[in-house]
Amino acid sequence: MNILTAIILGAVQGLTEFLPVSSSGHLVLLEKIFKVNAPGVFFDTMLHLGTLTAVITVLWKDIWSILRKIIQPLTLYLIIGTIPAVIAALTFGNIIENAFDTGKYLGFCFLITSVILVTAEQLAKRKSDTLKNAQTINWLDALVTGIMQAIALAPGISRSGATISGALFRKIDRDFAARFSFLLSIPAILGAVVFQTKDLIKGTETQAAESIGIAAVIAGTLTAAIVGFFAVKFMLKIIKEKNLYGFAIYTGVLGLLIIVDQFVTGFVFL
Repeated sequence: MNILTAIILGAVQGLTEFLPVSSSGHLVLLEKIFKVNAPGVFFDTMLHLGTLTAVITVLWKDIWSILRKIIQPLTLYLIIGTIPAVIAALTFGNIIENAFDTGKYLGFCFLITSVILVTAEQLAKRKSDTLKNAQTINWLDALVTGIMQAIALAPGISRSGATISGALFRKIDRDFAARFSFLLSIPAILGAVVFQTKDLIKGTETQAAESIGIAAVIAGTLTAAIVGFFAVKFMLKIIKEKNLYGFAIYTGVLGLLIIVDQFVTGFVFL
């Protein structure tokens, strides 16, 4: 992989990690387009480290308020919200990795993202006297959001879209729905790194990194961090002022185009 390709992939990762369009799905698609032969999971994880830096930087005040008082309901809810993804990753790890490598269900997963976003907006229109926030959410809200995050382990299903939608399902206000989604991304990304430890020990992912090139890995990671910083700030603003229908249309059209290519034209998915 050359540096320019790594920068493009890093920019896409940084932009799409926090927009509800599936960063993992876009990376799998672009890796197919650019014909990157190295295993995608290691490089994807490194790019996620870049976006981890971005979300920590933007949400530092939220994170610091948690660190100053670890024993509080929000800490418990973040733990509860993380558990489903951990269970799913341990149970279906090989299936998920194969989905990354082949992109077999990518088009259908983009369509699922579209359905999730539309459903969330429709349910969010329900009249409610009060919307939940950081002080009023409960363990069931966290669990539902966490289950949505577990579903989004499949490439093509947006993690941010699924978790924000899960929060909207539970009548959480839009601003905190986005913040809770991004806070949940921190243990999720760290978990992905831990999940890769077995491959690092075996040396398989070290060989993959060498085949990509250390300069390309660094360039991609830095790009993901910079672009991700602005993407987080943008999404925190857009979720309060706009709806998710535009993203739903985008992922729906993209999903249909991928399915046509996979089963008819074969330009990308040979």
